[in-house]
Amino acid sequence: MATLCRPAVAVPEHVITLDQTLALARSLHADHPRLPLALRLIENTGVRTRHLVQPIEEILRHPGFEARNRVYEAEAKRHVPHVVHRALAEAELTARDIDLIVYVSCTGFMMPSLTAWLINQLGFRPGTRQLPIAQLGCAGGGSAINRAHDFCTAYPGANALIVACEFCSLCYQPTDLGVGTLLSNGLFGDAVAAAVVRGSGGTGIRLEANASHLVPDTEGWIAYSVRSTGFHFLLDKRVPGTMEPLAPVLAELADRHGWDASDLDFYLVHAGGPRILDDLGSYLGVPPEAFRFSRATLTEYGNIASAVVLDALARFFDEGGAAEHAKGIIAGFGPGITAEMSLGRWTAPAGSPTRARAGARTAGGPGIGRQRAAQDAALAGPAR
Repeated sequence: MATLCRPAVAVPEHVITLDQTLALARSLHADHPRLPLALRLIENTGVRTRHLVQPIEEILRHPGFEARNRVYEAEAKRHVPHVVHRALAEAELTARDIDLIVYVSCTGFMMPSLTAWLINQLGFRPGTRQLPIAQLGCAGGGSAINRAHDFCTAYPGANALIVACEFCSLCYQPTDLGVGTLLSNGLFGDAVAAAVVRGSGGTGIRLEANASHLVPDTEGWIAYSVRSTGFHFLLDKRVPGTMEPLAPVLAELADRHGWDASDLDFYLVHAGGPRILDDLGSYLGVPPEAFRFSRATLTEYGNIASAVVLDALARFFDEGGAAEHAKGIIAGFGPGITAEMSLGRWTAPAGSPTRARAGARTAGGPGIGRQRAAQDAALAGPAR
């Protein structure tokens, strides 16, 4: 079975805090009739800091879609190689060992995809397959894991590289003044991430099953309106309630596999906002602590779109993983409304440092094992 190895995650160097976000909203939208509601919603997201690919002054200027897309391409080429190299090292592979690159991004556009540049610049074989995914938004991270799993199942022994590149700040639109948009301006952050799915061997989550689900007649709830000024984000007020139809789907997937979704060892899910996590926990019957990795991502980085599930997974690794064969679920939610879900078991070769940490955590309670500062510095280089 395919194994999802430790991800590498990096964020840009420009930081905006919650207090700065609220102050900007008060300054820019002082006359907005629903400003108090927007401010309250932003505060309730739980986001405390976000990282931006440009200084906030540059983002607020909005020089136009063409200029922004140039920034997207340049910054992708600056940041992505760091996480790719680290992800390959974590999987104990080289670029020549990779058979498929799945590139996920919904915040900029390139053709050919960045996959072509990566193959040319980072030493991947010319025969490496390319799978760019754009229109699944925040569900893209889960989809990338599932498509990599499918590929490694179809081609036993093959290896896949997942890359998520999300610069959500480049989608800021100063003329969009709906409450949902104002909330989004305080919710989304920028990040890049990469992870390898090994067809054999490796430490991480041994993927066993995956599934997709589209909630009927919800395609307008999360969407882009593509205009001359770029991507205009549309967010329906019904989105926070989407766990009511989706939680049973996750439970059904687990049940088909002979598992109980309310009694798993780990949960790595997309953190669209605190209510998503609260509702999912309530419907599945699991405590809030079960989603601590996703909540930490939301607090420290904001909603980083398709990179959320990879960052939550990295935090899971930082804590030491779990006991051998521990069962868990990974899920990403996005436009459609779409859920991309996978089930897997933790596996670590005997004698590996990760397995030793997991054993210590199991014996002595939750461990800290946090190495974010050192890891971030190693991953991001000049981008941190």
